[in-house]
Amino acid sequence: MSSAPGMREISITNRHPRLRLDRRALVRAIHHLDAHFRFTPTDLPTLNLAGRRRAKSQIANPKSQICSAPPGELSVSFLTDPALAKLHADYLDDPTTTDVITFEGDETMDHAGDICVSADTALAYSTRHDKPFAEELLRYVIHGWLHLAGYDDLEPRKKRRMRAAEDRALKLLRAAHLLPDFTLKSA
Repeated sequence: MSSAPGMREISITNRHPRLRLDRRALVRAIHHLDAHFRFTPTDLPTLNLAGRRRAKSQIANPKSQICSAPPGELSVSFLTDPALAKLHADYLDDPTTTDVITFEGDETMDHAGDICVSADTALAYSTRHDKPFAEELLRYVIHGWLHLAGYDDLEPRKKRRMRAAEDRALKLLRAAHLLPDFTLKSA
């Protein structure tokens, strides 16, 4: 999908046969995160080396245009549980379903990375926990974006901090009226 000058290219692929989404709204939401999401000092222990470098620069100069996530084209793919489980098995040697898998890009190739999310997992979770499906699916996209920004969630403490960052990102998008709509048609 083409972007305005100065904004990253975002490629959105919908491989889920029942998912309906507004691609333009999702692109606007990601561009808003790129422009306005800011690291906090408490994020530093949660970040990998590249993320810490961006965070320290951003914190030192709050008016900077340093994006939290790495530069370059971003790819977001919406998949079924079986398709994401296959990726999980092929790349992470774990054949189980999951909510989101993020693949880091290569900044020298102007590629920020790939975010692959399961609409089926979002529906199951949102139904079990009485949460809006669209918000849960967006949380998975944000989670992947935060991984690209350098967040790690492999330890309980880091997982809590990453969850707080997800909440901040959702609040930022909600305040800007930029929550994209996602619907899953009945089978």
